Amino acid sequence: MGLTYNVYLSGGRIYGCKTCKTHLSNHDDILSRNFRGQHGKAYLFDQVVNVTESEPNERNMTTGRHVVRDIHCRQCKETVGWKYDRAYETSEKYKEGKFILEAELLCTVS
Repeated sequence: MGLTYNVYLSGGRIYGCKTCKTHLSNHDDILSRNFRGQHGKAYLFDQVVNVTESEPNERNMTTGRHVVRDIHCRQCKETVGWKYDRAYETSEKYKEGKFILEAELLCTVS
């Protein structure tokens, strides 16, 4: 197993881990702001970087049953949100492969 290096994003507004400021995603990758997480407001992102994923598990959420995995900051290991692996409801399929980052756990890096 080799070394892992953090990805540094460029652009106007970069969201990072509130604990260690590691880059997580770009403002342009937000698909929706109409989500809620454990800590309040959350955003649906198309892609994120510098995270590790836990094992998948089924959860009953507000919009139905989903298979999700928690995502953690690669640098400090803090949980920052989750990734949707599978949605059982047809109307929720658009979430598959997408990421939720909780606003309370983020900071603006640039």
